[in-house]
Amino acid sequence: MSEFHALKIAAVDQLTPNAVALTFEIPENLKEAFSFKAGQYITLKHLMDGTELRRAYSISSPPSSGKLTVGIKKMEGGTFSVYANEHLKAGDTIEVMPPEGRFVFEGSSPKKIAAFAAGSGITPIMSIAQTVLESHPENTFVLVFGNQSPEETMYFEQLQNLKEQYGERFFVQYVYSRSNQPDALFGRIERSTVNFVLKNKFKGTEFDGFYLCGPEEMIDQVSETLKENGVSADKIHFELFTSSDTEDELAEGLEGKTEVKVILDDETYTFVMDKKELVLDAVLKQDIDAPYSCQGGVCSSCIARLTEGKAEMVKNQILTDGEIEEGFVLTCQSHPTSSKITIDYDDV
Repeated sequence: MSEFHALKIAAVDQLTPNAVALTFEIPENLKEAFSFKAGQYITLKHLMDGTELRRAYSISSPPSSGKLTVGIKKMEGGTFSVYANEHLKAGDTIEVMPPEGRFVFEGSSPKKIAAFAAGSGITPIMSIAQTVLESHPENTFVLVFGNQSPEETMYFEQLQNLKEQYGERFFVQYVYSRSNQPDALFGRIERSTVNFVLKNKFKGTEFDGFYLCGPEEMIDQVSETLKENGVSADKIHFELFTSSDTEDELAEGLEGKTEVKVILDDETYTFVMDKKELVLDAVLKQDIDAPYSCQGGVCSSCIARLTEGKAEMVKNQILTDGEIEEGFVLTCQSHPTSSKITIDYDDV
């Protein structure tokens, strides 16, 4: 289920002084496995100084391109992001898990879509925007994109090309926090930005969907403002690139052990864990190759179905109420609260 494939890097393109785009070669026998929907991500695995690193990166190329490209921004204090920007080159090989994720656009009828992205949150939006624009001749796409400056704006040239290609069907409102530019807003994406777009620039426009990607604070503020403007929750789709740290107060109140049964790739494993531990951590300690990526509740790689017993999540910003009722949990965020649990990674 968490199978990785060694893919060769076909190209490394410099997007900004601190960001690169990696394009992978997909062998013919893996074309189907690596087919994807606009907005999905891949997980990269790499061994650095004896430590295995897994990082999830959104695919920026549209499915129609036949390419598999991700954008990677160098993060201060980062490990793999720094390595990718400073050392990776065409011809190198990286272990890659097939695409996954729920932050996707699908549709063929005419749509009016708006997106709010900050920094590297543009990567899945690039794939979604191109797919929206090419999937129907009447589709329109409005993008509000926040960065420090034009020089630090990932995919700036590609966005300008989309403006030239699609004319009035594609609109970009840049927002810069450290640079005053003509036709750009100064500051960060916040309540006033959303109101400016909805009540001024596109007053009277009925959008069919909103796609938000970036840090948690931005997503929360934009979501709340959209709802204040009468946008229903089912039209708001988001993906977190960073999440605020949440203190694990749940663990403090738990005592005792839990007998765990794990079903993965048609095999069954059993072991005993401390309730204070997170399920995914305990599973990995048993050398069970469960799927995971961010380990912070941001991606959806570690989802499993709880078919026996009870577990509680420290935080959840991905699963819907309906999915939770069906027994789905993020194992990286879950503590067992009963004496026995069964976690099924295959039934998702």
